[in-house]
Amino acid sequence: MLNQMMIRIDAVMKSKMDILARREGKTTSQVVRELFQAYIREHDMEGYIENLWGRIGKRLRSKGFGSHDIGRVIKEVREAQR
Repeated sequence: MLNQMMIRIDAVMKSKMDILARREGKTTSQVVRELFQAYIREHDMEGYIENLWGRIGKRLRSKGFGSHDIGRVIKEVREAQR
């Protein structure tokens, strides 16, 4: 479900936003939603970390590693760092 949000911007900025959005075949609301999504993506550390762990897990699984390998691999890495 979409929620409505009201923001205040000056008339010149609103006019420029409307013109630029139309040039891209979008509504002003679509452009604002894209800006919000980009802002959240760039500033949401939790989302970034979850995505990173997901990519790491996928890569490990593709190399045949599973949860049963975690203890052994941690031990090997720690020994290699000595």
